[in-house]
Amino acid sequence: MMGPARIVASLMLVGVWCALWGDVSAANVLSGLALVALITVSQTGPGGRGELRLLPLVRFFALAFVDLVESTGAVARQVVTAGRPADEAVVAVNVAPVSKAHLLMLTVAVTVTPGTAVVDTDADTGTLYLHILDYRRTEATARHVERLADSAREALPRSNHNGRPNHSGAVDS
Repeated sequence: MMGPARIVASLMLVGVWCALWGDVSAANVLSGLALVALITVSQTGPGGRGELRLLPLVRFFALAFVDLVESTGAVARQVVTAGRPADEAVVAVNVAPVSKAHLLMLTVAVTVTPGTAVVDTDADTGTLYLHILDYRRTEATARHVERLADSAREALPRSNHNGRPNHSGAVDS
């Protein structure tokens, strides 16, 4: 049985799926629901039930949305003001090792933000290799990615062998 938090989270994920496709259609809603069902089944823990924490998930999406808005403005300013060219760089950002689900959430959140893109990840070390438009913002970008990673871990805690959520940051498959 799905509780209210799981239903709301599922609807939010379907909404994100439709937004990624740019259209709310029957096909997108149905494929989004199928994807949510697949995610729910694949995230089951030892107790036979996956865990999804709604409030931290909303915080994660809010943080990613604020990034999207702020970064869009910054990139637009850089394009409109034909000043100096961008000082691009590829930088390694280490976050506490996370599960593959957390790493995927983090990779998508960073990549959809204008001005940054994940070019590679190392799940074993928790390292993301990012292309950024302004190398002078490397430290600020790293701190922000760490905040996103913490938020992802809170939203999708992994279960350990005794069926309790694992918030330690240990790598899970």
